[in-house]
Amino acid sequence: MVAPSDHIILKEEVFEKVLTEALQAASENDWLLTIGIKPNRPDTGYGYIQYSEVNTQYSNTEIRKVKTFTEKPILELAQKFLESGDFLWNAGIFIWSLASIQKAFERYLPEVKNLFAQGQTTYDSPDENAFIQKVYNQCPSISIDYGVMEKAENVYVYGADLGWSDLGTWGSLFENKSKNEENNAIVGKNVMTYDSKNCIINVPDKKLVVVQGLDNYIVAAKDNALLICRKEDEQKIRNIVNDIRIEKGEQYV
Repeated sequence: MVAPSDHIILKEEVFEKVLTEALQAASENDWLLTIGIKPNRPDTGYGYIQYSEVNTQYSNTEIRKVKTFTEKPILELAQKFLESGDFLWNAGIFIWSLASIQKAFERYLPEVKNLFAQGQTTYDSPDENAFIQKVYNQCPSISIDYGVMEKAENVYVYGADLGWSDLGTWGSLFENKSKNEENNAIVGKNVMTYDSKNCIINVPDKKLVVVQGLDNYIVAAKDNALLICRKEDEQKIRNIVNDIRIEKGEQYV
């Protein structure tokens, strides 16, 4: 199993059950399995997985063949995904046997496979760590999603409700923070709000921040920088940060 380290999973018993069943399925089939999260909103910060019809050839009907991967769609497309009912969020959690993933690397990322094959006599020795660091820097910069999962034909998804969030977007942080009576999620000890609702405000404790008249905004302050952005436009923040680097310098990022 491969899993990111910065996700929140609130339904731990369900998670353990899903993993146990996914590991069993991966041991019985030449499958590359991924965990898909049943979406509850049209979030543009997540990747989406579309699955095929219910699997009739395996006992667990929650495991279905993957049709397509879509990376961070625009809001209108995310809304259509939610309405269609056959899309899941991509949690970036993978389960596979060593034989299946090695076969996939040999077919879809032979350059990576060949680089690491050079260390056959080095693994399990004092030189292993130095070898891996050296070879890793020689590998192409490509994610497992693009490099293998979107190309392979034996990819399956287990759809589950895990109480999951990757906390990698302002939207997901807003969803998982406690809210006040105006549905504002506030991080900071000296924040005052007036006529403002549905906002996420994240500022240093020592800074007094007064927010008036905002609805559905992100307000974030750190050191010598302040961001005020509509929550629905949070995917534009990455471009804004790039502009800041170019025009103002790293000290503001």
